[in-house]
Amino acid sequence: MIMRFKQKMMRSLGNKKGMEMVQVAILVAIAVAVGIIFKSSVVDFVNKIFKALNAANF
Repeated sequence: MIMRFKQKMMRSLGNKKGMEMVQVAILVAIAVAVGIIFKSSVVDFVNKIFKALNAANF
């Protein structure tokens, strides 16, 4: 009985760590997807800022 309890506890601890890794992987995937989606607008914005700075002799 104690052995079964110990085995269940070990499985639940392992599952929580696995879930945390899945959550981190999902968040990283979302961040990469958002970066890819908005890449062109961010690049255009940065280029616009640098052109303005070059024009102002900053």
